[in-house]
Amino acid sequence: MVTKIIQSLIFAFLVINVTLANNISVTNVLLTGQDVGSDYIMVEFDISWENSWRVSTGPSNWDAAWVFIKYRKNAQGPWEHCTLNYSDGTGSGDGHTEPANTNIASSEDNGSGGAYGVFIYRDSDMAQADVSYTDVKLRWNYGDDGLDDSDVAEVCVYAIEMVYVPQGSFEIGCGLTANGCFFTYGDGTSSYEITSENEVPVSTTNGDLYHYVGTRANIPANFPKGYDAYYCMKYEITQEQYVSFLNKLDDTQASLRDNEVISGTGLYRNEIIGNPGGYSTTNEYVAANYLCWRDLAAYLDWAALRPMTELEYEKAARGDLAAVRYEYAWGTTFIAEEDYTLSNEGDSDEGIATNFVHGGGNALVSATAGVISGPVRVGIFAAYDSYINREVAGSGWYGAMELSGNVTEYVINVSTANGIAFTGEHGDGELTSAGASDVTNWPNSTTDGFGLRGGHHGVIATYARVSDRQFVLASYETTGYYFTGGRGVRTAP
Repeated sequence: MVTKIIQSLIFAFLVINVTLANNISVTNVLLTGQDVGSDYIMVEFDISWENSWRVSTGPSNWDAAWVFIKYRKNAQGPWEHCTLNYSDGTGSGDGHTEPANTNIASSEDNGSGGAYGVFIYRDSDMAQADVSYTDVKLRWNYGDDGLDDSDVAEVCVYAIEMVYVPQGSFEIGCGLTANGCFFTYGDGTSSYEITSENEVPVSTTNGDLYHYVGTRANIPANFPKGYDAYYCMKYEITQEQYVSFLNKLDDTQASLRDNEVISGTGLYRNEIIGNPGGYSTTNEYVAANYLCWRDLAAYLDWAALRPMTELEYEKAARGDLAAVRYEYAWGTTFIAEEDYTLSNEGDSDEGIATNFVHGGGNALVSATAGVISGPVRVGIFAAYDSYINREVAGSGWYGAMELSGNVTEYVINVSTANGIAFTGEHGDGELTSAGASDVTNWPNSTTDGFGLRGGHHGVIATYARVSDRQFVLASYETTGYYFTGGRGVRTAP
């Protein structure tokens, strides 16, 4: 859904597109406060989303909206990424205007003067509730993007729901050596604790980290281990989000990023159709499948996010709690075993009609998929307010949904040289002419360095366990399948 507004400004006319994403809405966009001397303008809008929170106990975290903006000149030509203002991270809003009860934190990307996006979140504790914030104003430094005061530009505002994962120690593995799980060498029944971002020794020395998959080498200090704070997408990438991405690429880029997605149309609930400039889907809220590694990397680069490492995956699920042997993302070993059926299929309120487990452990795996042929609406298990808790909702400790089941998710692995070379650089919003990510130290054009975690709708439940690494070397670089999807993260500013 897109709304267009035309507004006259000092020396400029601009067209603004308002883009809606899953469970989050950006409306009433306008441009105001142009400063022709400093070459900036304020992008004003309202934003709302569901099931927001901030707590200072338990997970001690909050959820947030990651907001970024795209533009193109003269309503034609390529879409490019807006440079937003960044001061020093200590001032109120970094030059942006914060609505009441919110904080705005800019990403530090382009030296001291530029940000590729901002996080908007609650400034104090609140119980889980829907939120709506009006008159958000982000300072767009259009001069940094090479625009003149009199240029005509078309702008799109995007928002993605995220959860904050705070800094702190956590455990990887759950005391098993099967399926490549991490463990402490010399004590095969113990998990391994990550206590800093320092180098992690991987060896046959008692007390070191060990595993039985791929290459075993020390994990460098600059590899993101999950100890430092980061933001994680609350949901897996949806078909609507991927369609919005495709529709902002040029014809060549889009045709290279729609390959497996379009060939899978009508299969396993993938309903993405169209061609460059005109993609759509009737399953907007359903997790995107058929994504290959290059598709995911391109989407994350375009959205100024980055891939998640497999250590960050385990922290997002387990949090700082002690590891439980055989646990799923919700922290227990129980998982539903009866076939689900759906209500309101394809709608924003798609739900589980039968065999929802009110005692906990809901996830879409082969044992529960039944007649459901593919992934379901993201966040579907959190829709039962009268029963909701972490286990019932199938949620990770910090509120990320479907870390077990639905679609399997690409992560950067620690079992290959290309994997541990990853240093956590973020995307810059721009792709190559071939529609590929070009971020330094991402495994962009390699057949390894990445793999899959979390299981999916077509496999047995054991593969959905937090510690399971059975497919962490899966090499789906250029070919996506009915079960492959993912989400992104960003190091906290």
